[in-house]
Amino acid sequence: MRLGAFAIAVGLAAAPAGRLSAQTDQRLVDALRLAQNGQVDSARAVVRRLLATLSPADSAYPQALLAGAKIAPDAPTVATNLNRIVLEYGASPWADDALLLLTQLYFAQRDPAQTIQAAERLRRDYPASPLRYRVAFPAARAYFELRNEARGCELILEALAGAGAAGEVEFTNQVSFYAARCTGAPTAPPPTADSAAAAAAAAPKTYAVQVLAVKSAVQVDDMLTRLRVMGFDARVVRDTSGL
Repeated sequence: MRLGAFAIAVGLAAAPAGRLSAQTDQRLVDALRLAQNGQVDSARAVVRRLLATLSPADSAYPQALLAGAKIAPDAPTVATNLNRIVLEYGASPWADDALLLLTQLYFAQRDPAQTIQAAERLRRDYPASPLRYRVAFPAARAYFELRNEARGCELILEALAGAGAAGEVEFTNQVSFYAARCTGAPTAPPPTADSAAAAAAAAPKTYAVQVLAVKSAVQVDDMLTRLRVMGFDARVVRDTSGL
């Protein structure tokens, strides 16, 4: 069977339950678990039924919009759901989650202006949000793209401090790579043999799953955007075999 010219592989942790942490309604937790197990159509059907039956005044409604965004079939639907949460449910506990995902979506779409707008709104409107350091990282990279090194470095340092306080080693290493361009910015110390062995032992095992094989670069970009918004580490592999 002839495959497409591009294949998308997704790196999954052996226990990806952390990606469900932004949901508290068990129906939505179960729906997202279905999606993570490959039953995306069933998961979308659950969320559609909930959105059709819930009152917009129900506290579960913005949660359902958030779940719907994470498993939406295309990037415009992702953006629509997330913007509805921000605009219609700005006082809900899900608004800062929505803004973080919007920031990641716009960054994946290579739109630095929209990335910054969403990130700065989260920082301005939700100053106590625990997601501030998370949103600072894509915002900083967007500022770098727009040649605003000063603001980019401010946010890189904030992201680095937040990641360190949270004990997120992998995220700290990602941020440190960009912090190197900021004069005087601290970077992660090189790992010793003992610390590297301990980190490797503690890290969850990962594996890759091919989720798409297509010839269209447009389809690739759309799928990458949706996977990254859902929190997956996705990459593209070009098929040169012609098989």
